Amino acid sequence: MMRLTFPALIFLLCLTGCLTFPVSHDSDESDLSDEDLFFAERYLNTIYSPESSPAGMFKRRGKGSLESKIRQMQDFFGLEVTGKLDDDTINIMKKPRCGVPDLAQYNLFPRNLKWSMNNLTYRIMNYTPDLSHPEVDRAIKKALKVWSDVTPLNFTRLRSGTADIMISFGRKEHGDFYPFDGPNGFLAHAFPPGQGMGGDTHFDDDETWSSDSRGYNLFIVAAHEFGHALGLEHSADPGALMFPVYTFTETNKFWLPDDDVQGIQSLYGPGDQDPYAKHPITPDKCDPELSIDAITGLRGEMLIFRDRFFWRQHPQMTDSELVLIKSFWPDLPNKIDAAYENPINDRMLIFKGRKFWALNGYEILEGYPRKLYELGFPKTLRTIDAVVHITDTGKTFFFTGNKFWSYDEETKTIDKGYPRLIEDEFSGIGDKVEAAYERNGYIYFFKGPMQFVYGIWSRRVVRVMRTNTILSC
Repeated sequence: MMRLTFPALIFLLCLTGCLTFPVSHDSDESDLSDEDLFFAERYLNTIYSPESSPAGMFKRRGKGSLESKIRQMQDFFGLEVTGKLDDDTINIMKKPRCGVPDLAQYNLFPRNLKWSMNNLTYRIMNYTPDLSHPEVDRAIKKALKVWSDVTPLNFTRLRSGTADIMISFGRKEHGDFYPFDGPNGFLAHAFPPGQGMGGDTHFDDDETWSSDSRGYNLFIVAAHEFGHALGLEHSADPGALMFPVYTFTETNKFWLPDDDVQGIQSLYGPGDQDPYAKHPITPDKCDPELSIDAITGLRGEMLIFRDRFFWRQHPQMTDSELVLIKSFWPDLPNKIDAAYENPINDRMLIFKGRKFWALNGYEILEGYPRKLYELGFPKTLRTIDAVVHITDTGKTFFFTGNKFWSYDEETKTIDKGYPRLIEDEFSGIGDKVEAAYERNGYIYFFKGPMQFVYGIWSRRVVRVMRTNTILSC
């Protein structure tokens, strides 16, 4: 029999959906429509303080109630804390995500809540029609293994009876008083360790579940939800598995991020043998030893790539936003080598190994990826280290090893006499380049934790700075 405590009745209340009403950019919520306020209240009451008050109560309770919750959300996601329903805040609200609240004081997760034993059982109660039974079985088993790999936990499947973690797919009201919301919005939810429904994990079967990048990848969502079933809260680290917003990532080579490892081991301790020598760490923009993989403009923004992330810098933003590459381009590699923007044809090219992709804005063009030799490079060329486009000349410089090529964007050919040695043409920057961009007649060359500002017309290095100064550190 289902047993619910009073706090559990509050937990995940109002799981009613992420609607997509247009929101005014006006900073005063009193100017928003009733639909806008209804949408925002549903989201905030579900994730930041579950309440059963009807839509429109924001108006009756006053501005402070709305602003307080918005501020909490903006602080959690690293947005500018304004208390306003601005575009960035609304965009986060619209993203598909886990249905578990973000702040510990609003959910059922007392500090350090955990299972008292290391040998746990699970049972798959039913299946989604989107995948075959073996595909679901493999995704669930692999998602649990993510956590057992780094802890003393062991998971055994039951085919009947009551397991510690009961797994099921359901639509709308599905038996736990926390109804799902239909396609998109909240994808799944899980209960923390405990008796009764503790550990149980539910997936919204109105979603399209997959074993790849289509729809929502069951392995990724399941691994996240099992983190909750084991006692973890949401993480504000955008690189963590326990970050609440869904992002596809490579599943064949999935490594549990360090933030999640630290969290789960704080509850259960480390396992006997971690199969991964190194867990991914989210880069710190102000790390004095920070190095970057690539840097490019994109329609007025600056994109700065590091590992599986990139920072977005916009002239109207006070701070850089760190996001996963896969959150914008699921079909791109997790890590890239180089990138540049050609504003003449409004294209951005991204390079990884012997392949490159062309993008129009944030859309990958059809027919890509293509091979480097299709640009005129020798077939023996394995990678591009850095690229920079010079606006005044229409030339693009490609760097690899200690050499570089000059590419004519108008004729789509490599200029004669190339490649040349980097040190012969750009004295003072060394014999290797890792990233580069051009602005106002200067090329900014990056190598490890240093950047060299090179005057195109003076043909000399005019300044040397730390790499992290590009991120205002």
